[in-house]
Amino acid sequence: MFWLELLLVLIVLFYGAKIGDVFLGLAGGLGVAVLVFVFHVQPTSPPIDVMLIILSVVLSAAALQVCGGLDFLVSIAERILRKYPQHITVLAPLVTYVFTFLAGTGHVIYSLLPVIQEVAKGYKVRPERPISIAVVASQQAITASPISAAMAAMVGFMAPLGVSMGTLIMICVPATLIGVVLGALSVYRKGVELEDDPVYQTRVVEGLVKAVSASSRAEKKVFGINAKRSVVLFLLGTVLVVLMGTFPEFRPAFADSNGAVKTISMSQTIQIVMLALSAIIVLACKPKSGEILQSSVFRSGALAVICAFGLCWMSDTFVNGQMSFIKENVSMYMTDNVFILPVMMFIVSALITSQAATTLILIPLALAFGMPAYLLIGAWPAVNGYFFFPVAGQCIAGLSFDDTKTTHIGKFVLNHSYMRPGLINVVVSVIMATLIGKMVLG
Repeated sequence: MFWLELLLVLIVLFYGAKIGDVFLGLAGGLGVAVLVFVFHVQPTSPPIDVMLIILSVVLSAAALQVCGGLDFLVSIAERILRKYPQHITVLAPLVTYVFTFLAGTGHVIYSLLPVIQEVAKGYKVRPERPISIAVVASQQAITASPISAAMAAMVGFMAPLGVSMGTLIMICVPATLIGVVLGALSVYRKGVELEDDPVYQTRVVEGLVKAVSASSRAEKKVFGINAKRSVVLFLLGTVLVVLMGTFPEFRPAFADSNGAVKTISMSQTIQIVMLALSAIIVLACKPKSGEILQSSVFRSGALAVICAFGLCWMSDTFVNGQMSFIKENVSMYMTDNVFILPVMMFIVSALITSQAATTLILIPLALAFGMPAYLLIGAWPAVNGYFFFPVAGQCIAGLSFDDTKTTHIGKFVLNHSYMRPGLINVVVSVIMATLIGKMVLG
């Protein structure tokens, strides 16, 4: 029955990814129904903790967005990029990485792409170079951000293994940053120079390229006190979560029914702090609270919650029902071939274009294999395979904003601008996370 049930899971993932959006989570629910009512597998409990962690984090990020905090962060990034245009190929991915790390969402890339393209073009740098790695970096930072939906899910899965959020950040931040920098260096001289590109020259003659000078300056945007206040509050809340995750003694402890004193879990801590933070931002910054549910950040987060509900429940039910088979026949193979997990993560993420959903699907399965924590964390950056098929929103946006058309998809589809920096970023990040994880966790 193992192989039939595994085939069911794969079919659900295939059609869920094919139709996309909310159906991915709904398909997971259909998978649970078939496992329970057709294969008579006992259902596990829905992943309530993971869903609530994601929801609480997303609510605070959405409150930040409706207060203008995200736009304020983008304006800071824009000033940095325009100040050092000669370093745009390395600076752009570092900026998008940092701002995704701070905001917990890759949505900042949409506002930064026109700036990156304009600065690169004005300084005669081939826009393909900074745009391709900046898109990749903005998404890889999700596996390092303490307030991303993917990190929220990972914290929930790693807590039983004794791995704190602080440890995850200690491993993932340097590993992914090294991957981003090497990805940037891999495209530093990619392609011919902009002025020598025949496609660019043709588009200039046809008037399809907007002229930009190196001295161009962006229109100065004015942000109110509430936008700035929301950023300060949001960052303070983030720091508080990281501190409590790193130092358990900061969290309250209570006696259980047997009189044993236990510290509240990190899952509960994140839920409490981030939900309270959302309320504080609304009270202090006075946005229209109804707009929170309409924001793009909340809609993306709601999709992550639905994916957790359906996909994680399906994966957990499948794994729990086949636990004995997995331990007897699969665990040893996975332990002896540790490269398989990151490859699986990369493939699934390429199909469903979501770091959080990939985490929710595969980490429970990897936990069942009994793999060491450092290998699980080491493989985790491979969930950033969304660029492989360049159909994700961020990839399409990069192609659209570059009016020089140096950022492109080749005639063989897979020979596109994101492939080289993306693959180098993922491979290096996985290797570094595994090595750092081994040193930290042993």
